[in-house]
Amino acid sequence: MARKRKGRDISGWLVVDKPAGVTSTAVVGKVRWALDARKAGHAGTLDPEATGVLAVALGEATKTVPFITDALKAYQFTVRLGQATTTDDAEGEVIATSDLRPSDDAIKAALGQFVGDIMQVPPQFSAVKVDGERAYKRARDGEEMDLAARPLWVEALLLIDRPDPDHVVLEMTCGKGGYVRSIARDLGEALGCKAHVKSLRRIWSGPFRADDGISLDRIDALARTPDLDALVQPLETGLSDLPEVRCLAESVARLRNGNPASVIAHDVEFGEEVWASFQGQAIAVGIYKGGALHPTRVFVDHEA
Repeated sequence: MARKRKGRDISGWLVVDKPAGVTSTAVVGKVRWALDARKAGHAGTLDPEATGVLAVALGEATKTVPFITDALKAYQFTVRLGQATTTDDAEGEVIATSDLRPSDDAIKAALGQFVGDIMQVPPQFSAVKVDGERAYKRARDGEEMDLAARPLWVEALLLIDRPDPDHVVLEMTCGKGGYVRSIARDLGEALGCKAHVKSLRRIWSGPFRADDGISLDRIDALARTPDLDALVQPLETGLSDLPEVRCLAESVARLRNGNPASVIAHDVEFGEEVWASFQGQAIAVGIYKGGALHPTRVFVDHEA
């Protein structure tokens, strides 16, 4: 019989402002330890050298992770012009250079081709799988792979600053599955000047903002205290992009057992994905059909 994982049954979200030089997995481990949480996960990996929003889900909130990973997110990043690297960021070796430095107007004009529904080839050093193995493992062995292009929705891509001829600061709002490093690489190719990402920060992801994020130093300082518990956002925050319907008291048990039950809904269409609440607490996520919720995810009792 599997041994029960130690820790508290705490549910909700802790938004971390991830520093450079640490992996997303390490951040989750730190949060889980600091809160003595039984279960934790994150909503979207950041590269080790990237900073910004890393939303850590705790307990029952891990069931809402897909709604955050599917949500729009925004990145601000600095692109180094004139150099292509093996990793498409500053961690890799320079493999090509160019003396060309496009004007601001040329850069703005080129950005348009990366907005809307685009196809994007992941970096060679990425977590996509090739014949069951991560691409970055093969890349470390010197293998060059022909990675398939993947669809990406880019809501906006803007030139924010030009601190000097070699660098531009861009801001991108996009859907899930995007590689900022690929944007920089492909922009450099489109402009004929080569390019890579020098620094990257995720400034928001769904309802979570970097400005509201907690530093790892503060997490260390508040570890295992009620003050850190007080910074945990409700599970329901992860459902903010879905319409909310209200449960009847007699529907709670049925929904938690995975059965359809009556709900009170306003301005919700037949077949729409929604979440159901009772006295402010999320009970289930499911499909609304003619006055009833057909649950696809259910939540055990937790603090709202």
